[in-house]
Amino acid sequence: MGIAVVGGHGKTGRAVCSALADCGVDARPLGRADWPDLASAVVGCEAAYVIAPNLHPDEPAYVASVLAALGSAGVERVVYHSVASPYAPAMPHHVGKAVSEDLVRRSGLGWTILQPGAYLQNLDLTGPVDLPYSPDVRFGFLDLTDLGRAAAVVLTEPGHGGATYELASRVATVRELADEAGVPVRRVDDPGTHAWLSAMFAYYDDHGLPVGTRVLDALVERR
Repeated sequence: MGIAVVGGHGKTGRAVCSALADCGVDARPLGRADWPDLASAVVGCEAAYVIAPNLHPDEPAYVASVLAALGSAGVERVVYHSVASPYAPAMPHHVGKAVSEDLVRRSGLGWTILQPGAYLQNLDLTGPVDLPYSPDVRFGFLDLTDLGRAAAVVLTEPGHGGATYELASRVATVRELADEAGVPVRRVDDPGTHAWLSAMFAYYDDHGLPVGTRVLDALVERR
């Protein structure tokens, strides 16, 4: 019996698959090529980790399709990869994850929801950092390795059914991280490449994305 990782070929999926492999679990990464017959692709899996494509235009519809495939294939448990602060109306893609969380909770499957903070790996600290929001607001940053370890825990250990966990490895501002790396940081204009990203930058500018670290510590220290 293996564990399917839907969206398993991206950086998030690779981190989850790697952590499962470290636990001796057969991880089955699934991507776009598997989508036309996802139900067949997950047959024989006891659980699935579900990651929607970044900025999907209709994440609830995507998640509903995955849940239907899991149910028809006899998969009993699902772990949904959401986001920290999904109930933030100012950020449309976060709200899409909040709606998707509701679908997961009402799916009839055993479920767990992970709400990760901003990835540390999304910041390139090898040179000057340009930000379209304030470098002085606080974030709960999550290391992808820690995400993988937490995902492996909830996928392979009992006691996580019906749980929703916010995850962060550390709390910091971007300026603090840049100072540690010895690189400068500056505020730049929003490039305006996507309306949802612009909304996110505006939210970050006012509020950051604070996430506590104690939940992650509790999850990974039990291994």
